[in-house]
Amino acid sequence: MVHLNMQIVGSISAVSSSLHVGKAGPMVHTSACIAALMGQGGSKKYLLTWKWLRFFKNDRDRRDLVTCGSAAGIAAAFRAPVGGVLFALEEMASWWRSALLWRAFFTTAIVAIVLRALIDVCWRGQCGLFGTGGLIMYDVTSVDVAYHLRDVPSVIILGVIGGILGSVYNFILHKVLRIYNLINEKGTAYKILLACSISIFTSCLLFGLPWLAPCLPCPLDATEPCPTIGRSGNYKKFQCPPGQYNDLASLFFNTNDDAIKTYSARTPTLSASYGRFVGMLVSSGSNLNHGLYAVLGSASLLGGSMRMTVSLCVIILELTNNLLLLPLIMLVLLVSKTVADAFNGNIYDIIMKLKGFPYLEAHAEPYMRQLMVGDVVTGPLQVFHGIEKVGTIVHVLRTTGHNGFPVIAEPPLSESPVLFGLILRAHLITLLKTKAFLHAPEPIDVDAFKYFSANDFAKKGLVKMTKFKI
Repeated sequence: MVHLNMQIVGSISAVSSSLHVGKAGPMVHTSACIAALMGQGGSKKYLLTWKWLRFFKNDRDRRDLVTCGSAAGIAAAFRAPVGGVLFALEEMASWWRSALLWRAFFTTAIVAIVLRALIDVCWRGQCGLFGTGGLIMYDVTSVDVAYHLRDVPSVIILGVIGGILGSVYNFILHKVLRIYNLINEKGTAYKILLACSISIFTSCLLFGLPWLAPCLPCPLDATEPCPTIGRSGNYKKFQCPPGQYNDLASLFFNTNDDAIKTYSARTPTLSASYGRFVGMLVSSGSNLNHGLYAVLGSASLLGGSMRMTVSLCVIILELTNNLLLLPLIMLVLLVSKTVADAFNGNIYDIIMKLKGFPYLEAHAEPYMRQLMVGDVVTGPLQVFHGIEKVGTIVHVLRTTGHNGFPVIAEPPLSESPVLFGLILRAHLITLLKTKAFLHAPEPIDVDAFKYFSANDFAKKGLVKMTKFKI
């Protein structure tokens, strides 16, 4: 399942950098890592091992666990359990089984229940600045979503803009990550310097831009003290005189919920500035308000960058709690994905190719149908015989990076070699570590393997050959 593992890595790499989906990236990263640790029985390095988890130490269950972990991360970040299941189906798994469906659904259902319990705790004032919000983050059920055919062209235009911007974003991201890779290849000192430079630059923007923003008078109908100092609130004073607050500081130094509520209270919008801008341009001939255009704008940008359709549609519906948005969201996602696909690939594929992961495309290129195995093998083919010397095996493992080796039997001179099967590098390393070899070149008895179990060969071998003393 190369597609599954590489897609998850691509998702982690794309979103854990706080690119365009915010906290979803770290949540997917964390949950997938936890699932991977459970799938291998814990971590021996950090003394976190559990014998009962060895039940999952096989390739299929480990893949299922990582898929369910990614679904749990999306469900927790967006508070969208059904969207998490569809995300795992659309972006993570290349082969889908009915058993995996109910496992992912069970996982996200547990996430929803735990979130509900923690939200109840926060409502009692035990979570500090993070004491508000619910499973439905941006409830727009009270917004009238009455639209007609004359509104469709503007929605299509919004999808086209989102597709173009999403593809441009992916292009710029590709260039930036190439620069990052060149810097990281120079060593640990450069990695630390890069991280410090980005942190300093971001901090300068966060604290410097509010200095350039003008101070605004506090609204007369404010439901809380203005300006707000020293606690959660919507009106940050920053360097303003009494009775005034700083607009940008209120946006930067607030929690997510407070920032959204601040600006949605003053303007009928939720997010996506360019979506709202399009809504302002066509407001005279459209029945949709600016806030709905903002929602559609954010959907089009995500669709143009991530190229998700079904899962993203459901996630937005779960965020907004308004089924009347369904036709418009479907339309804008289809348009943005179609337009963006004409320019480049989705953000996950771009990052996977940039990192050099062995990603296997779902469909082979036409020229590949004419290739033979010998056309893609570099260097001499490394094979082992049924009976092989230990020194030969160690030499091959040290001098090659192959993950698997054919095992053949030498035939008579008039016949071709007979293929017994394939042995993995990890299995050879396990046999060498336990010194499961004989001094005399004789066929091994089947009973010799009674000292091994499936668990001994389940986890991928990571030990370098240079550590062996044979």
